[in-house]
Amino acid sequence: MNKTRSPAIAPTQTWWLLATALAAFLPLAPHVPPWLVIVAALLLLWRGAYNWTQRKLPPRWLLIPLAIGGSIGVAAEFKTLFGQNPGVALLILFLALKPLEARARRDGLAIVFLAYFLALAQFFYAQSLGSAAMMLITVVVTTAALGSLADSRGQPRELLMRSGRMLLQATPFMLLLFVLFPRIQGPLWGLPRDAFSALSGLSDTMSPGSISNLSQSDAIAFRVKFKGEPPARDQLYWRGPVMTEFDGRTWRPERSLPLPRLAYEPAGPAVEQEVTLEAHAKPWLFALELPGELPPDALMTSDFQLLAKAPVTARQRYTITSRPGMNAGREESPRVLRQALELPRDFNPRTRELARGWREKGQTDQAVLDAAIRFFLTQGLSYTLAPPLMGRNSVDEFLFDAKQGFCEHFSGAFVFALRAAGIPARVVAGYQGGEINPFDGYFTIRQYDAHAWTEVWIRDKGWSRLDPTALSAPLRIDQNLAAAIPAGSNVPLMARADLAWLREVRMRLDAVTNTWNQWIIGYNPEKQREFLDRLGMHSPDWQQMTATLAVLAGLVLLGLTAWALRQRRHVDAVQRLWLRLSNKLAKQGVPRQPWEAPQAYAQRVGLRFPENAAEMNAIAELYGRLRYGKVEPMMFDQLKGRVARFKA
Repeated sequence: MNKTRSPAIAPTQTWWLLATALAAFLPLAPHVPPWLVIVAALLLLWRGAYNWTQRKLPPRWLLIPLAIGGSIGVAAEFKTLFGQNPGVALLILFLALKPLEARARRDGLAIVFLAYFLALAQFFYAQSLGSAAMMLITVVVTTAALGSLADSRGQPRELLMRSGRMLLQATPFMLLLFVLFPRIQGPLWGLPRDAFSALSGLSDTMSPGSISNLSQSDAIAFRVKFKGEPPARDQLYWRGPVMTEFDGRTWRPERSLPLPRLAYEPAGPAVEQEVTLEAHAKPWLFALELPGELPPDALMTSDFQLLAKAPVTARQRYTITSRPGMNAGREESPRVLRQALELPRDFNPRTRELARGWREKGQTDQAVLDAAIRFFLTQGLSYTLAPPLMGRNSVDEFLFDAKQGFCEHFSGAFVFALRAAGIPARVVAGYQGGEINPFDGYFTIRQYDAHAWTEVWIRDKGWSRLDPTALSAPLRIDQNLAAAIPAGSNVPLMARADLAWLREVRMRLDAVTNTWNQWIIGYNPEKQREFLDRLGMHSPDWQQMTATLAVLAGLVLLGLTAWALRQRRHVDAVQRLWLRLSNKLAKQGVPRQPWEAPQAYAQRVGLRFPENAAEMNAIAELYGRLRYGKVEPMMFDQLKGRVARFKA
């Protein structure tokens, strides 16, 4: 269609387009640079001022340097014009500029379609229930603006209600497509990779303060649904990265080749769990020690670390069975044991001297280990979220001077001391504990549950877990973080015990969010297959799925058609009364023309029969309200009675 033939945009339509741009822009404002938020707001205000004063819009050539300048600013901010974040920023810039050149209805349609796309872009950053609500508001406003472009005379309330009705009528089709349309593994909005630049969680290194900083966050790391009773709290160790290399300051994982199978033979009682892991942009998966199987598309390293084949950049759910009571690695390779004994030279001389004393007195590794445990029990070490800064010999300063630390201090010092005494040991990071949500039955593990412990290798026993933090702060294991640290420490809201009512509210919200994540966001191909299997569709192919979708969509369409016809029958009853009156008047020499509006016909009848003018106008007004508005029984009865009594 030629743009010059497109009708001009009315002022009321312009207000709707500005409201649409604002509804699409505001939810995305926290995810774009502040300068772009200011620029977009000023451009929309500028267009609003033009509409208010009814001044002529600025020339189009003036918008070209604004678009070029804004694009250069986006490129400078993100170092590229490609990718999720710069793409969204550019679309917001164009959405703010487009109203300044919108003169015809065709331009308004471009704004509407751009707003629809930006409504979807809200899911690039979060897929929560709140994000869905914001997206729904944007779609309702945008659809109302589309209705305004079709009819500029519509009132705001009427347009919004019409938009809501249209979306409600489309809901059955949306549900059918959601349930039956082939699912894509992982949410489409999870690409590209810069969608996960802000994710946080356990790091792949450990140094003093790294885990204590993470403990300030109450963000959810993962949720677990146990099959049966959960294990005792002192068995709730969720294994993550295993750190063997130490340079005197930082612990790092060994560079080992992952294996597509378990590195040991499972033994002992099994605990089945379903884990819903939040995205953390790292490859490791979490499960109770030690996993008795590998989830699909998972690997295991020689130090029993569970890994995904790619970084976890989308919420992931897997079922796994663990054997909490087993040890592994009785036949450990000499290379692994040598790595578990390595220490940097010229660090922590006092701890080395202490370890030599243990070895001189102890004839066996078990005796040395017992001596180390007694030392940690009697040294008066305290557990704190705010440990003092440590110098070069951080282990010495922790054990003999400060005597205050967090779990990374305890585990790192314990491993260092054991290695100095000739016992292979390593640090394991992960999460310990968690809390059951009584409203949905899921065990919730948060970032403040992050923890570090040790693994010790003893001949004929293999690798055994030993948590030195539990020796000095047993409440950390038996209860939670808040119970183990000194009173008055700054702890996350969900870890505090003195705000029970607020925690209950938060847990209720978490339960609702978890339901949304499990059944909506987490509706992946596996979930779809399980659901269809319960419906009797076992391993359906695409032809069967297409036929089922077509039949169900047809049934929904028939239902909506029946509803529309039922609504129309009410209106047809009104029309029949009007036709009955028209037939009466036609016999009196005043036939109604097919194109004649009710009020115009009433005026013509009033000129012919002045004594009936008031009654005819009243009938025409009633007919108009019933014909083009909501059919109300009382008004319909009034019209029916007036038509029956009318005589010219």
